[in-house]
Amino acid sequence: MKLADLGDIRIHYDLSGPDDGPALVFANALGTDFRIWDGVCAHLPEGVHVLRYDMRGHGLTTCPAAPYYMGDMVQDAARLMDHLGLKDAVFVGLSIGGMVAQGLAAERLDLLRGVVLSNTAARIGTHQIWHERVHTVRDGGIDALAEATIERWFSRDTRSERPDLVEAIRNMLTRTPTEGYIGCMEAIGETDLVESTARLRLPTLGIAASEDGSTPADLVRETTDAIPGSRFHLIRRAGHLACVEKPAEYAAALTDFLAEIGHI
Repeated sequence: MKLADLGDIRIHYDLSGPDDGPALVFANALGTDFRIWDGVCAHLPEGVHVLRYDMRGHGLTTCPAAPYYMGDMVQDAARLMDHLGLKDAVFVGLSIGGMVAQGLAAERLDLLRGVVLSNTAARIGTHQIWHERVHTVRDGGIDALAEATIERWFSRDTRSERPDLVEAIRNMLTRTPTEGYIGCMEAIGETDLVESTARLRLPTLGIAASEDGSTPADLVRETTDAIPGSRFHLIRRAGHLACVEKPAEYAAALTDFLAEIGHI
């Protein structure tokens, strides 16, 4: 277990692979921790240097009182990378993690070689939607949203054929600290990165899934297409957590992107 003490927050993280290998950073989705990347990491080529971390209020990272702001999330990622001496990295972010990737690229381009915007967008939902969800969780806990969330996260086939996987991720979701979950929901609800993302000029891969009920493929493509020269990959028969449902295909798409930009 590794914790980076950044003063106001202690971030739980994992580092693997040779220190001099090409760097990859993985940021998780709302209601998950860095274990969602286990399957993808198992299929990556040898020699890459991988950082995974739990965002604030999630996993074993400190859970400050809500509200959070996207600037907090971006600075957490930047400070962790500075703390560990990571530069020239490809940052892979899923959902809110993808928003962090966009914000980091806008503010700390010196840290990045490229970004992967996975199942995410420059703006996700509306302020009203997230406001209502915050109230639902305040009143009934994360359990009150769990079933609807799982339906958006997994394809129909996975929900019927892989109940153990779905149950494990549901448990991860419902065991997320309530204050951390609410804080990140508030951050998403207040975030609009449309203009800053359109100004980005770095290698970008968008990854979407055909049965994603949280960030539909067209929304992911719209955000990705705003960045000149970007690539796009659609994973079929998968939902919002495509990295969990189809880790081999996800890793293959990521590996191809790394090869194309000369990062491996």
